[in-house]
Amino acid sequence: MGHGGNVIDELVTDHREVEEFFGRIEALPSGDKDRKLHADQATMELVRHSVAEEAYLYPAVRKHVPGGDAIADKEIDDHSAAERIMKDLEGCDAGDPEFDRLVGMLMTEVRSHIADEEENLFPRLRAVCPPATLDDLGDKVRQAKKLAPTRPHPYAPDKPPANKLLAPGAGLVDRLRDALTGRGKEA
Repeated sequence: MGHGGNVIDELVTDHREVEEFFGRIEALPSGDKDRKLHADQATMELVRHSVAEEAYLYPAVRKHVPGGDAIADKEIDDHSAAERIMKDLEGCDAGDPEFDRLVGMLMTEVRSHIADEEENLFPRLRAVCPPATLDDLGDKVRQAKKLAPTRPHPYAPDKPPANKLLAPGAGLVDRLRDALTGRGKEA
């Protein structure tokens, strides 16, 4: 979390981290308890990432990219679908029969979303935004990730200004819960 560089570099690095968690899950046999650990870690990163994108990236897409409203709406819909899966996954242990199905759905959804952003959205944004704007957005995204929730909240607002107002409070509660339970930490 918080890698440096412009917004595109920051978000691509996040994508690679999530893919690393997915690879760890896929490398373990079904039912292995560490699959849940890695799913929790992926969820924590995905939620922070999504909140930051919704607060800063997608408003910039709406402002700068031709047809940006439709693009941002589609990306937010992708986030909502993934967040609902993560919410269902949150209640499953690695040995639960639903775990493998849900984690597979999550990986498919997220990988498709990542490919779309990296192949379509990011090149379009880079073409229309000055480097200073992309750098400023990178700083804002990094700051947002520090305060963002770490658990899925599928019914929380996903557009400014409400999402920017509510995310820090939800993030604080989530981080306290994570600290108390050890969620996302190696045993």
